[in-house]
Amino acid sequence: MQRSGGDMRMTISPLFPMDDCTLGESISVNGVCLTVTATGADGFSVDVSRETLSRSTLGLLKEQEEVNLERALRLSDRLGGHLVAGHVDGVGKIARKEQRDRSWFFRIQMQRELSRYTIEKGSIAIDGISLTVNRCGETFVEVNIIPETARQTTILHKRAGDQVNIEVDLIGKYVEKFFREKQSPSQGEASSGITGEMLTEYGFGE
Repeated sequence: MQRSGGDMRMTISPLFPMDDCTLGESISVNGVCLTVTATGADGFSVDVSRETLSRSTLGLLKEQEEVNLERALRLSDRLGGHLVAGHVDGVGKIARKEQRDRSWFFRIQMQRELSRYTIEKGSIAIDGISLTVNRCGETFVEVNIIPETARQTTILHKRAGDQVNIEVDLIGKYVEKFFREKQSPSQGEASSGITGEMLTEYGFGE
């Protein structure tokens, strides 16, 4: 890890084959989408801007610490989990962590500005891990970590009080924006989009 002013460069050694990694490729590091700026025998390097450091937990990392890595999705791939862009919305804090049978229970505290996009059995990305929301409230979400997820990621390295990167479901944000603009169209601009009248016209209402 090399700091330069408010920015940082990280060199990462993958623990799985990435021989075909190329310059300019996008790679998710703990849920943060970063661009490969150099490759070598030891791995690859990425530049992390001041803006990214201010909105994520990457600045808290220490050298030799393990991170979650995910390469960009190919259009031909099966889509397991949900669409994760790697554009972190904010940081949450682990409030509770406890083992339940073979799995682990986590409660993550977060700001209301983020939790508003969560629903039970919806999706959320925590440190880049696509997870199902078991329960949620105004300031928290609860998720379950199965043994396979624990084996493939760094999530069990975290303790109560640690911070994690949060990316809420992208679809929820778009839906909210659509309805907000629908309810408050710009002055002089006609409202557009789906309306009750339109649904009735096409046979979806009474």
